[in-house]
Amino acid sequence: MQTETPTTSAIFTAAVTLTPTEPQHFDLAFDAITQPCPWPKAYGGDLVAQAAAAAMRSVTDGKTLHSMHSYFLRPADIGAVVRYEVELLRDGRGYSTRQVRGYQNDRPVYVCLANFAAGESGGTFAGHIATPVPDPDELPSSARYLADRHGGTMTDESKTYWSEGRSFDMRHVPGPVYLTVEGKRAPYQAVWVKPFDPLRPVDGLTDTQRDLAALAYVCDYTILEPVLRVLDLPWARPGLVTASLDHAMWFHRPGRVGDWLLYVQEAVAADAGRGVGIGRFYDRDQRHLATVLQEGMIRAS
Repeated sequence: MQTETPTTSAIFTAAVTLTPTEPQHFDLAFDAITQPCPWPKAYGGDLVAQAAAAAMRSVTDGKTLHSMHSYFLRPADIGAVVRYEVELLRDGRGYSTRQVRGYQNDRPVYVCLANFAAGESGGTFAGHIATPVPDPDELPSSARYLADRHGGTMTDESKTYWSEGRSFDMRHVPGPVYLTVEGKRAPYQAVWVKPFDPLRPVDGLTDTQRDLAALAYVCDYTILEPVLRVLDLPWARPGLVTASLDHAMWFHRPGRVGDWLLYVQEAVAADAGRGVGIGRFYDRDQRHLATVLQEGMIRAS
């Protein structure tokens, strides 16, 4: 019997709620649980956000996470514990560096380097959104878009997950790529994202750190979609298999993850069963908050 997934952001905050545990390899360790999804493996954003939370909990002198560079080594089981071990590589006056490895079933499934900065004066520049996009209130939510649509490999479970199970409302420009590639077959798109309800406090993280983890969490859902769009490969196409391979993220300035954010994305390359996408997060005032670059496996039989 299928249970209804509540429309709430609690799935994200549950993912980044960590439990300290005894390290087996490095300096600190935390347990986290991957969240439900209708695929054979856990959502990659769980791993990125959980590792970010583990790294941030290891830095106690006020420095801010400014970059992460990650590799996804093996599929992670859904609804199971991942142990994140943190190695304290360096603590300097201006910067600190951490290595984080995620272990499941006694094997590494994820690894990243995370860097932290104290911050200093040095001038300010931020790019702006080049092309105006419709306001999110003018666009359908995923739930509204999918309400009367069926086809491909979409099941009731995946339909519910796309509509309600990802903690964030997502509204696509020019249109989603769930069942067909809506809009032009072009290597770019934008997605408005907003938590379904206000983000809850997370033990061990400040609200600013929680919001950084939220960007790391939500970025992975759609970053490969511009590649799928230009290749005319909707998510529900039979035989399509995708997987995150590696991931880099830079956090440029703090921003509140509570109102709508615009995630502007572009396909960089696609060949040999791999594709690269780049994305930039902007707030409603067009402040550039973060940049994402990810390579993924794209296999279409």
